[in-house]
Amino acid sequence: MAEGFTLLLSGMLLCGLLLHMVSQHGVDKLSKKPNFIIILADDIGWGDLDANQPEERANNTPHLNLMAQQGLRLTDFHSPASTCSPSRAAILTGRYGLRNGVTHNFAVGSVAGLPLSEVTLPQLLQKAGYYTAMVGKWHLGHNGQYGPTKRGFDYYLGIPYSNDMGCTDTPGYNLPQCFPCDSSGPQVIRLKRRVHGGCYSKVGLPLIENSSIVEQPLDLWTLTEQYKSAALRIIHNAKEREQPYLLYIALAHMHVPLAPPLPPDALSHRLHDGRVYAASLREMDSLVGAVKSASDDANTLIWFTGDNGPWEQKCQYAGSVGPFKGTWQSSRGGGSAKRTTWEGGHRVPTVAYWPGVIHANTTSAALLSGMDIFPTLLSLAGVTPPSDRRYDGIDATNVLLRGEQTGHKFLFHPNSGAAGKFGDLQAVRTGKYKAFYITGAAEACGGSTGTQQLHDPPLIFDLERDEAEETPIEAGTPEYQTAADKIARRREELLWDIATDTSVSASDYTTDESAAPCCDPTQAVCRCRTLG
Repeated sequence: MAEGFTLLLSGMLLCGLLLHMVSQHGVDKLSKKPNFIIILADDIGWGDLDANQPEERANNTPHLNLMAQQGLRLTDFHSPASTCSPSRAAILTGRYGLRNGVTHNFAVGSVAGLPLSEVTLPQLLQKAGYYTAMVGKWHLGHNGQYGPTKRGFDYYLGIPYSNDMGCTDTPGYNLPQCFPCDSSGPQVIRLKRRVHGGCYSKVGLPLIENSSIVEQPLDLWTLTEQYKSAALRIIHNAKEREQPYLLYIALAHMHVPLAPPLPPDALSHRLHDGRVYAASLREMDSLVGAVKSASDDANTLIWFTGDNGPWEQKCQYAGSVGPFKGTWQSSRGGGSAKRTTWEGGHRVPTVAYWPGVIHANTTSAALLSGMDIFPTLLSLAGVTPPSDRRYDGIDATNVLLRGEQTGHKFLFHPNSGAAGKFGDLQAVRTGKYKAFYITGAAEACGGSTGTQQLHDPPLIFDLERDEAEETPIEAGTPEYQTAADKIARRREELLWDIATDTSVSASDYTTDESAAPCCDPTQAVCRCRTLG
């Protein structure tokens, strides 16, 4: 932990220099605090970014490709978890789920959310004079004091959880294909019941502005435009006020149901041709391009990344893991992306762009995590985090601005969905080595699942020569023993550190029907529409 604080302090000193210097590219002096835009894609694969797989020549992400050419592409960047809520909680707190209390997803009827004892990035930047806004998926608790505007955001427009956790009148592309909302009678909420192979039909998906539902069920086919309009308005207004801002855009892309600019009546002949996912990628990329264009100046850092890897069981509506196939697991059955600790579940496409400050057309293989966003942005803003808690993220300022290739010496991958106890530290990464103490799989396309296995001694892979995680290093060899001893020592140190951490929070995962967002319970699926 001391290493993280040392890096944080050094980054804060560097920030002081940055705010008063002329960059090597000749831009004007940065005379005010920088603006930050975090763009978080949902269920996106490492291979979905064209720049990560140029040989594929897909041309689905031209704006992100340009951003990578003009900025920094991070090739060994990881989501803090492989499902939605734990990943988002760790990004906003800089702490593993075993510290911040969020180890698995919150539900439609969750009464709570990210523990109120946790301090978030927007809260700290807000106190430092930043205007803080969020557009998109929250999924950290929507009831009472747990919503975004109670956790540090001045403004919010978005959905409270994943866009498959509620029905719409015109469903998007999904597998299985979901039916429209049941509008035959008054709302009857059944929190434990999904029908039609995993689809909701009784709870309308709400669009929330600040603390009020403005549309239920929302129109998936206009959601991208609503998000884009809100983001551009936030950027424009902040510029007019000359106030530094944090804008957190948590996209609906690439989570099912997908609703790209294709006519809904085309479902019958477009289900299996692969064009739906590609069209959704291009739509997401276009939104990113619009945000980049609106905010393009030497005082704004844009950080694009993902919350976890692709949802394999969705088949043609799931993204690409690239070379990170988790072959050891997939050859034994089951998926090895989202909801697992295989590389495909948490290695995500990441680009950092800051014109005139981050060197153009650069790449870094530094081992980094979404948890590092928290200390890095605070460092660049000159904000000191509370000293009454322990952090797991590191300040990556020198990676972004100075070309350093050193990130985490050790990174831990917790279970958050497939096998074992939620929050278990199933896998550990150090340098090129990755050790699995527990392996398991999520449901794959076609329905196969893998069984959980405990490994003592652990499986260890060399990711430099085996990025597909196909063949573990033979146990008992000198290479294996050296890596195993080092990993075991650091794993035990972390577990002890968490066990003795008095700042550890605990989440309440209780559900209740009254906590489900509902604008008018007398109407079918809580129907209401107040947007013009």
